[in-house]
Order: sequence, then structure tokens, then C-alpha cells
Amino acid sequence: MDTLHSMRLFAEVVDSGSFSAAGRRFGLAASSVSRQVGSLEDSLGARLLNRSTRKLSLTQAGRLYHERVRQILADIEDANRSVSHLEAVPRGILRINGPTVFGRLHIAPHLPEFLDRYPEIDIDLTLTDHFVDVIEEGADVVVRVGGLSDSSLFARRLAPNRRILCAAPDYLNRRGRPVTGTDLTKHTCLVYKLQSTTATWHICCGESGQHQEVRVSGRVTANNAEALHVGVLGGVGIALLPTWLVGDDIQTGRLERVLPTQEADLTPDETSIHAIYPHKRLLSAKVRAFVDFLVEKYQPTPYWEIGGTAPAVEAEPAFAK
Repeated sequence: MDTLHSMRLFAEVVDSGSFSAAGRRFGLAASSVSRQVGSLEDSLGARLLNRSTRKLSLTQAGRLYHERVRQILADIEDANRSVSHLEAVPRGILRINGPTVFGRLHIAPHLPEFLDRYPEIDIDLTLTDHFVDVIEEGADVVVRVGGLSDSSLFARRLAPNRRILCAAPDYLNRRGRPVTGTDLTKHTCLVYKLQSTTATWHICCGESGQHQEVRVSGRVTANNAEALHVGVLGGVGIALLPTWLVGDDIQTGRLERVLPTQEADLTPDETSIHAIYPHKRLLSAKVRAFVDFLVEKYQPTPYWEIGGTAPAVEAEPAFAK
């Protein structure tokens, strides 16, 4: 059995939703595709697909295997492309989509350098906080902050999306500095609007690693991190905000970390900042250049975590719509 070929067939079955569609892609009969996927399952000793007369669905093992197979196939494509496109010149219009605040702070300021480095690339930048369907919107690359939901896309991790508890020194001088997570319930907190005026903050308690869920509330709720940022700078209360937004304020003393030895987040799971692009498209030289450029800027440790800032831009550049 050609394992790599079977893996490609399996991935195509999952992506296309049927044996017949995968067969058309590879010039095979649906029965042949089904038989080869079955042989793959036999070799693994695990069922990957639930089969019915109406549809196919992934088993738990199938979901895990599909994710790994996609990454393996992507690595193979990368290896091939690194040779076949060694001399390719990045060129053309690069359509980038990103979240409004992060894009304004950490994408747009770097674009002048990127454009100088790649003079044959033009940028079409769209910043929005609405969910973007990469394929429907025709974006070449989407920078997304938070969790990933679409398994049909490829994502490259750019940086952690770490949040910290913070407040203005004036507020803490007036109201006191919390010592434990429970102390937060006695303070005015600025709440990111999800479903109500209360929120649960997840606190990781120091070296013990134990998690504590703290229900907080306050007089200000907002569905925008930048609005909460303005409020916390004004001394309204304590906020849980990403370091990419408040890192410079912590370094300059405009804000002070609360519970500095403990990690906190809106969810118990870690989230990251990713560059996302459609997996079925040949990754163009311009997309690869941009993603590699962001990795260069944000890694190994994001500059906003260590007191650095994005380059200042005197005037916002005009981008094609």
C-alpha cells in the first residue's frame, strides 16, 4: 500500500465530502477510493470515517488523523515548493484581512518596511472585527486573534495572545491592590461584553498551576478591547487585556499589572495569533513573504512583551479597497 497516496486520498475524501468527489479529483472510481481508505484504516487499526448511505463523518480518531495528515501534506508541499519556487519573486496585490485594533497597532505600522522590501507587491488591507470567511472574501491571508474553528484552512502561529490583569496606579492607590483572585470580586472591573454584565475570569494561581474561576462585574462593559483600554487608562477599574494592547503602558508605568505572578484569561484554554490561508491554494510567493515577515517581527518573543513598540507612522497610508 502506498501510504502517502492513501493519506492524500483520505484528506481529499474529507475535504470534498464523498468518495465519488475524491475519485474524480484523482481519476479513480468511488469504489476504489473507498477500498484504499479502508486499507488505510486496516493498517492503522482504527476507523477513520463513519459511513452511511447519506453522508460521511469523521470519527474521533479520524479527526485527529486528518489534522496530522494535513500538516504532513503541507510540509511535503513546502519542501517541494522551497526547491521549485526558489527563484520566484513575490509580486501582485496581496489581500490581507485582520482585526481592527491589532491591525492598526501591529500590522499597519510594519507595512512600509514590507513594501520597501518587496517593491513588486501592492497591499489591499481590510481591518474588521467581524468573522471573515477566507475563501468567500477572497483574502490571501487573514490574521486572526483567538481560537481557530475552520479545519479546512491552514494556520501558522505568529505569537501567543496573552492577557494580563491591569489597572491605572491611581485606581490601585485609591482602592488597594488585590492579593488573590478572590479579591477581584471586591473591585470595579471593566468587562468584555460576551453575554451579560458579569464575566468569568480564569486565574492560574502561580507555581501551583491551579485554576480559579472568578466572577467579576463592573460599571463598564464593552465589546471592543480598545474601549476597555481607554477606560482602564482613565482609572475606572481593573481590566483583563491582551499584552499586545497594554504592553507599552505597563513598561511606561501608565498601567500596573494586577496579580503579577499569576496568569489570567477569558477562557481556560490558551489562545494565539495566527496567519490563516486556504489550504488548497498553492501558497504564493507573496503570501509566504508576508507570513514570514510577520514571524520575523513577532518571534521568538513578541516585542510588545519585552517593552518594544511597532514603528511609528506619522500618517496612515492609503490602502486599496
